[in-house]
Amino acid sequence: MPTMKKTDDRLLSALPYVTPGGTVADIGTDHAYLPIELCRRGICRRAVACDINEGPILSARANIAAAGLTGCIDTLRTDGLHGVERYQPDDILIFGMGGELIVRILDEAPWVRDGRIGLVLQPMSRAEVLRRYLWEHGFSVLGETLSRADRLYQTIYARYTGVPEPFGETEALVGRDRWLLASPLAAEFLRGKLAVLENIAAGKRAGNADTGYEDARIAELREKLEVLKS
Repeated sequence: MPTMKKTDDRLLSALPYVTPGGTVADIGTDHAYLPIELCRRGICRRAVACDINEGPILSARANIAAAGLTGCIDTLRTDGLHGVERYQPDDILIFGMGGELIVRILDEAPWVRDGRIGLVLQPMSRAEVLRRYLWEHGFSVLGETLSRADRLYQTIYARYTGVPEPFGETEALVGRDRWLLASPLAAEFLRGKLAVLENIAAGKRAGNADTGYEDARIAELREKLEVLKS
């Protein structure tokens, strides 16, 4: 029988954003831990666990069966969101992928541009690319959560409105203040971003390259840290 690992805070960050009693599509499901947790807790009525590779799908099926949830969770081998529309999900979860890949997946599925569908997204990298895409293409970010597992993660909750939103580059990098500064992990998160930008700026200075972008972001992140201290 498969051994189910304990669901960590990184995955649990999705729970507040999922539509109660709805249908969830988990893209890149791996072992199906997240849909299993959602169905086990009675948060969602049905789920479909999707992955591009056969190995994770087989693992997901074994874990779903071990949890006694074969009547609640389907599996689908597919690339991104192709074919997922027939399940009519209320929420789409995409965890464990880079921001650029999440953008590609969303862009290839125009049917997600529907205000009835919630997007719960956790980019492993390049979160700024994902936020820019969402705001430029008419998605409104309605919530963000910072969580810690092996490192800090950002979970972004969005819905389609059809109205592009203006944003600043620092907002693209770390999210809007109303979500960021409310998190108990905000200071740790900002210090990590600062360290990355300072290293980039130092490398550029060594090569006599322009550091204007980094310097502006560094100043803004330091201001946010001061707000947290006050």
